[in-house]
Amino acid sequence: MPQSSDAITAGLTPADMPYIEATRRWVERAVVGLNLCPFARAPFVQGTIRYAVSHARDGDTLLDDLCGELQSLAAADRADCETTLLIHPQVFGDFLDYNDFLDVADAAVEALRLDGVLQVASFHPHYQFADSAPDDSENFSNRSPYPTLHLLREASVERAMEAMSDTDEIYRRNLDTLRRLGLAGWQALWRDID
Repeated sequence: MPQSSDAITAGLTPADMPYIEATRRWVERAVVGLNLCPFARAPFVQGTIRYAVSHARDGDTLLDDLCGELQSLAAADRADCETTLLIHPQVFGDFLDYNDFLDVADAAVEALRLDGVLQVASFHPHYQFADSAPDDSENFSNRSPYPTLHLLREASVERAMEAMSDTDEIYRRNLDTLRRLGLAGWQALWRDID
C-alpha cells in the first residue's frame, strides 16, 4: 500500500488509526481493487487522499467538521490533496438518518459558496439504493466500513467524466462485478491473510 504523506494524515490521533486503516483497506481492496471507481486509483497511488476522522456524536458537530474539511480541501493544492474522506464513526450509524444528513451536507456546500467547486458523495456500512433489498449486491458499491462523506473537486470529476466515452458503463460494470462476487465474496475481501 502506498505511504501517505504527513500532510494527508496530519492531526490524527492514535485512536483514529483503526478507522483510517479500515477505510484505507476498503479503498485499496474494494474501490481500487475491484475498480468500482476508475477515478480513485490515481489519488490512491499518489497518496493525495486525505483521511479525516470526525469525533462528532451529533449532526451539528459533524456539520462543523464537514464545513472545516470543505474549506480545507478548497484551499489545498490539488497536487497535495485531491480528495477527502471524512469518516464519522460515532454519528449517523442508521442509514436513513445518514441519508437525511446528505441534504444538510449539500446545503453546507452552497452556504460556503463552494457549489460548482466541491461536491459530497456518500458511503455507509448499510448503504441501500432505493428500490433495492438490503443485501442486493448493487448496494456494496457504496458500502464503507464506517459512515463516510467523500469530498470531491468538481473539476476533477468533470475531467474524469470527459475522459470516458460512456460513464454509465461504470455502473453496469460495477453491478456485474458485484453480482459475480456476491455476498460471500464481498465478505471475503475483509479477511486478512496472515
